[in-house]
Amino acid sequence: METLFSTFTLSTFIFLSIACFSAAFIDAIAGGGGLISLPAFIASGLDPHMALGTNKLAAMFSTIGSARRFAKSKKINWSLILKLAPLSFIGAVVGAKTVLLIDQKYLYPIAFFLLISVLFYTLLNKKLGDFDSFQGVTRKSFLYGLLMAFSLGFYDGFFGPGTGSFIIFALIKIFKFDFMKASGNAKILNLASNISSVITFMYYGKIAYVYSLSMGLIMILGATLGSAMAIKKGTKFIRPIFLIVTAIVTIKMGLTIFK
Repeated sequence: METLFSTFTLSTFIFLSIACFSAAFIDAIAGGGGLISLPAFIASGLDPHMALGTNKLAAMFSTIGSARRFAKSKKINWSLILKLAPLSFIGAVVGAKTVLLIDQKYLYPIAFFLLISVLFYTLLNKKLGDFDSFQGVTRKSFLYGLLMAFSLGFYDGFFGPGTGSFIIFALIKIFKFDFMKASGNAKILNLASNISSVITFMYYGKIAYVYSLSMGLIMILGATLGSAMAIKKGTKFIRPIFLIVTAIVTIKMGLTIFK
């Protein structure tokens, strides 16, 4: 603990504040904020597992901020998403426990190719997510939703980068939401997996609280402003941000795999 306090200098605080505010702002709109915040925590001197747990707690505050804003604007389908959220929670517990035992590098290739698929599919289907065509939940869509919630909860607990993009894309494909509603509902699933991951990392002592709590407050502000802009600008604004973030995450993963 003494080491963590000694490394948390003013310059570290300023660096993390800028990185985490930007991460929360972008994540509130289209996901992908972990691409900025997790490397920032590692660069500040935390070991990878400690950085992962610290980032999860800070990101939880961020997700609360954006989810609250989307909820106030009535962009969340509570009757559906509260049925899926427990699967995200359980999946994240399994994922977070697994990451402490297995090297993350084995998940990079899978995530990389999935992100490429999401990116190109969205680019080729120019009308995808432009309109809200949700007409209720069928047995088939609900089962797909449960599978998606557990799988992406596991992925978020185990690894993280790109989770928001995956959830938004999945909600559009499965339930025919537009980008606006998909982004809002994604925040609740993200929050469920964040809470679960945080509990697991707390149990194993992998959170640097001086970092995560201070940055959590910064991230609430970034997420609140980001979600407000997304709600104000609408789907036409969210779609290009989604594509840019997904492309950046994909390139980042590709460089890690093929370096």
